[in-house]
Amino acid sequence: MKALAIAATGMNAQQTNLEVIANNIANINTTGFKRARAEFSDLLYQVDRMQGVPSRADASVIPEGVSIGLGVKTAAVRNVHVQGGLTSTGNNLDLALTGNGWFQIEGAEGQTLYSRAGAFNTNATGQLVTVDGYNVIPAITVPTDAVDIVVNKTGQVYARIEGQTDLQELGQLTLAAFANEAGLAPLGDNLFQETAASGPATIGAPGDLGFATIEQGYLENSNVDPVKEITELISAQRAYEMNSKVIQAADEMAAVVSKNIR
Repeated sequence: MKALAIAATGMNAQQTNLEVIANNIANINTTGFKRARAEFSDLLYQVDRMQGVPSRADASVIPEGVSIGLGVKTAAVRNVHVQGGLTSTGNNLDLALTGNGWFQIEGAEGQTLYSRAGAFNTNATGQLVTVDGYNVIPAITVPTDAVDIVVNKTGQVYARIEGQTDLQELGQLTLAAFANEAGLAPLGDNLFQETAASGPATIGAPGDLGFATIEQGYLENSNVDPVKEITELISAQRAYEMNSKVIQAADEMAAVVSKNIR
């Protein structure tokens, strides 16, 4: 009886769906987090009768065949890169992106990684880094005698030096954009990596056509909608229960058959 195996694939799919939803809810307060969505596709079909062929010589063509599906599989887990809301922090080193683009971060092995989390700080040498100590690209070094930091919407970074009237320019932040953001590989720690599916990074300045602007003193919230996640959680739970009912019904039907044979 194929129903047992088919329903089992449905239960596995809903378990995956539940795990994705659980991760979304767990990261509801993670800065710059992008919710994920599990996507499914049907498995192969067993054809018992082919449509579009004559049933016998000189007969009419069969308009409909008999194809039995063999279940479901997980096709992808897609990250939904939709803008999250902004929260004011009052910290001059907190930067939020409004629009399309990614901060560039130097990874532990020197590779370029990408993030939407702009909760930055300075290390012992004054260089702008992430909360995990990774350097921001391009490098921005804040003087030790700076009393204020100013970052405008187009990514220019200035420092106000004690005793000086004019601002000192420290550098220009740039952003990366991708043809297919869903193709980026999530690495954890709010970092993503370029892949063949995402395409190569296009570098530009904030405010350029197709690139976000920077809001100083703000952080981008997670784009997880609690109401939507709870709704999908209930839907996944009900689907899991229905597949388990199919297994129970198939088992009872098989028991009836075995009793009749005896």
